[in-house]
Amino acid sequence: MAAGTDKGHIERRGWKEMIYCVEDDVNIRELVIYTLNSTGMEAKGCEDGSILWKILEKECPELILLDIMMPGEDGISILKKLKSSSKTKNIPVIMLTAKGTEYDKVVGLDLGADDYVTKPFGMMELVSRIKAVLRRTETPDNKEVLSAGTVEMDIKKHQVLAEGREVVLTLKEFDLLELMLRNKNSVLSRDQLLTNVWGYDFGGETRTVDVHIRTLRQKLGAKEEVIETIRGVGYRISDK
Repeated sequence: MAAGTDKGHIERRGWKEMIYCVEDDVNIRELVIYTLNSTGMEAKGCEDGSILWKILEKECPELILLDIMMPGEDGISILKKLKSSSKTKNIPVIMLTAKGTEYDKVVGLDLGADDYVTKPFGMMELVSRIKAVLRRTETPDNKEVLSAGTVEMDIKKHQVLAEGREVVLTLKEFDLLELMLRNKNSVLSRDQLLTNVWGYDFGGETRTVDVHIRTLRQKLGAKEEVIETIRGVGYRISDK
């Protein structure tokens, strides 16, 4: 059954995935925790950022559900801190908020959030989104070093070199380049790139991909031509 497969995936590394829910609304927080604990995961609740930082000192989760609108330190500020710390920067984050504007989505996702769920949301939808993010962010057993031409990416070190020169990328630029390198010589459409890098619920237009490809090419410098534009289709990265 599909449900059994999903649960097996959640427990793929021999233990249940730990999820932290940072939400000031006690009713929502307790419902989320109950639902996750009932569907094969483990969950802990935090009513604000101060409690989150304390429990992160003891244990890092596999994923964080983070409300944007909270008293005191808001979700965007917490997200910035999470992504600026070497200890927590790789923890997937799903933003929870009553806001549903394009601006809020772009801010959260560009800062490194993996998905965005607008309130009110169904519990089973949330579980599905969590599993989707965990699948996308699961460290694969395949190669840790990817390359195309003179562009080389070390996944473990989170490092990119172009002609031996280190290139500093944003999280989304890194994810975009990694996806293209893992699919080297294959053409990926803008919709495929948008879905896999920004998440299937991201409501942005495909120009978001074009903007990131342009900045990626600029940062790669002399070897920017390694990323080809396939007119009317999308982009391809190949050895040059």
